[in-house]
Amino acid sequence: MEKNIVLIGFMGTGKSTVGSKVAGRLKRKFVDMDREIERIVGMTVSEIFKRYGEIRFRSEEKLMAQKLAREAGLVIAAGGGVVLDPVNMERLSQNGIIICLKAAPNDIYHRVNRKKGTRPLLRKGMDLEDIEEMLKARESLYAQADYQVSTSGKSPEQVATEIIKLIN
Repeated sequence: MEKNIVLIGFMGTGKSTVGSKVAGRLKRKFVDMDREIERIVGMTVSEIFKRYGEIRFRSEEKLMAQKLAREAGLVIAAGGGVVLDPVNMERLSQNGIIICLKAAPNDIYHRVNRKKGTRPLLRKGMDLEDIEEMLKARESLYAQADYQVSTSGKSPEQVATEIIKLIN
């Protein structure tokens, strides 16, 4: 059974972009957990947060992690907060190689500000210091990954190549 490749990391580290490139090069199915939740619920992640709150979204995320963990040979871009629930990580790692994508806080800040409307946890006026605090709070959770790959100063193609080399 071919293990899944699960990309975790903070928002704006490139999980979706890099994940789709890795999947294409390895001829695997790519699943973006947030997009899949949106498809099933029929609302954007932002709408779920706005209408039902973070708790509802996290329960959808937990169900999605459970479902995807039963499959094999996928490349999965997990949501940035999937690491907040240890059960998610336990399930995803049972049949997955966990790779944490990292980026410098300044890079994250610039990347997420381009997509601010689609990032429910980015409140208006969030600054670099806020991102640094959130990264620090999640540092030990991201450290559980099998591998860590920086995306700062690299193209998505370079990061995909690095990931493929790591898992081979």
